[in-house]
Amino acid sequence: MSKRETLGSRLGFILLSAGCAIGLGNVWRFPYITGKNGGAGFVLIYLLFLVLLGLPVMAMEFAIGRGSKQNIGLSLKTLEKEGSKWHYYGPFAVIGNYILLMFYTTIAGWILYYFFSAAAGSFSNITTEGVNTFFSTLVANPVKQTIWMVIVILISMGVVAIGLENGVEKITKVIMLALLCIMLLLTIHSLTLPGCAEGLKFYLIPNIAAMKEIGISTILYEALGQAFFTLSIGIGSMAIFGSYIDDKQSLGGESARIIALDTFVAITSGLIIFPACFSYDVPVGQGPSLLFITLPNIFSQMAGGRIWSALFFLFMSFAALSTIIAVCENIISYWIDVRGWSRKKACIVNTVLLIVLSLPCILGFNVLSSFQPFGAGSNVLDLEDFLVSNLLLPFGSLLFVLFCTRKSGWGFENSLKEINKGKGLKFSSKLRFYISYIIPIIVLFIMLKGIWDKLF
Repeated sequence: MSKRETLGSRLGFILLSAGCAIGLGNVWRFPYITGKNGGAGFVLIYLLFLVLLGLPVMAMEFAIGRGSKQNIGLSLKTLEKEGSKWHYYGPFAVIGNYILLMFYTTIAGWILYYFFSAAAGSFSNITTEGVNTFFSTLVANPVKQTIWMVIVILISMGVVAIGLENGVEKITKVIMLALLCIMLLLTIHSLTLPGCAEGLKFYLIPNIAAMKEIGISTILYEALGQAFFTLSIGIGSMAIFGSYIDDKQSLGGESARIIALDTFVAITSGLIIFPACFSYDVPVGQGPSLLFITLPNIFSQMAGGRIWSALFFLFMSFAALSTIIAVCENIISYWIDVRGWSRKKACIVNTVLLIVLSLPCILGFNVLSSFQPFGAGSNVLDLEDFLVSNLLLPFGSLLFVLFCTRKSGWGFENSLKEINKGKGLKFSSKLRFYISYIIPIIVLFIMLKGIWDKLF
């Protein structure tokens, strides 16, 4: 068997893991969820939950990867007690990666199309009605959507095919550093817009009256859910990068750095979007339409709007691609480690497979639009998103926490020892009760409430 690949640098590991976590959840979902839940007060609660919930769960997923030196298809089997059944989740986690890409590649295709359209001046001096028509024309056209989805898959799988260190690590480093630079440029521009002060006030100064009006319990649940989903934990896409690194740094410290980078991107997205929305008097809690309808409207009114809209959608493309490349690497490593395939063969087969699997999402907006799994207005994308966000991510996270804390799994002592190996932030054994019992209850609550809200 050939020697397993490893990452070339610690920076590569941090940027790759952060790239997997940083995606549309940060730069699209975070601003509109914040807008919907009253701004600054929501942000503070969200940050608290990231530390209380996100940090330990991420460290445990990394520990499963580093302790086993395997992808999720084999890691639980490698670490579990003989005769136990924890490893049954491995294939489901891999399936979760596929389902995630089945709709993520479509949205990334839209964003890439918007980038080229913005750069070509399609949004210059366009009316509000024109932007609405632009988006509805795109989703009504399965051929155009398929072309952009295929481009996204070819780019992502092309990077993975080059190899772990020379492809995935090197190119993700460039993408992530470019993403951070573009974000800073967009933030500086947003902060110079007339009327941006109102947007900053909404975003940075808690409004207790507004929070009471929305409902504290609603805000707590939304913040908990966002903190949980933003990190991509639960389907082994973090475990794989844990399996590629050495023992020099503690996993608590590395998780804290990745969460800090993930949070920086989410917070900065708000600094780009809220001042712009307030400057042009646009509602801030607009949900999915914020990205494809609201923001192009704002850019069309700006001086130099063509440049700013192109930069914005380039930054969004980088955020989406960094996640897709990381998830593709997780899938490919499964076929290399479990099935013994070469990287090249795994990439070619999975490129074709992902293109076919991504078609239902695209057709759900046109040919299959009569299929409405959650009632009027819902579509295939909603179903696929539900399977990943409300079922597999929380279930997988719950299983990882139980696996790392139960004697029948890997056990608390073993997982804590792996997390604390190396220099950096250490987890205290005094956290045992909190990690073993409180976190599982919180994750179970998120999962059950998410299912209840969607179905009933």
